[in-house]
Amino acid sequence: MSKPVSVLLDKDQLKRALTRIAHEILEHNRGAADVVIVGIQSRGYFLAKRLSENIAGIESAKTPVGALDISLYRDDISTNPQPVLKKTEIDFDLTGKNIVLVDDVLYTGRTIRAAMDALMDLGRPASIQLAVLVDRGHRQLPIRPDYIGKNIPTAIKQRVSVELAEEAGTDQVTLVEADGT
Repeated sequence: MSKPVSVLLDKDQLKRALTRIAHEILEHNRGAADVVIVGIQSRGYFLAKRLSENIAGIESAKTPVGALDISLYRDDISTNPQPVLKKTEIDFDLTGKNIVLVDDVLYTGRTIRAAMDALMDLGRPASIQLAVLVDRGHRQLPIRPDYIGKNIPTAIKQRVSVELAEEAGTDQVTLVEADGT
């Protein structure tokens, strides 16, 4: 059992964070040319689509969006020999592109390492940049995001819960405290 501690981002704050990240992506890459956005299934993909829409609104440029399933690239696959597979849907060439990899929460860095391995199997990008909605700390690998919606220092027993309208019908990020387990 777990109980919510606090709302970290409400709908409006989440929207503003994604708008800011979109501006930062455009500034860092000097526009949208050669930028593609790939979201880690499933919430990262929903956030990637929103970032692409924000970029289109700012720059009037269509930024390709793809979905990446990392299930078979995870280093903990031996503990879950029957992973639930989702689709990788990337219908554009990654070679020579500046990939913005998107995830909802950055924690240990292991998910991002798996995602980078998966991307490298699909092409040879010019660069891979990382955008996360929430960076909660506690890294186990030397991975650092390029774009962050919000830094939220957490305790190990806490969990960051991201709810998006595409899945949950609402947009919010909450901090959840585990009940002594």
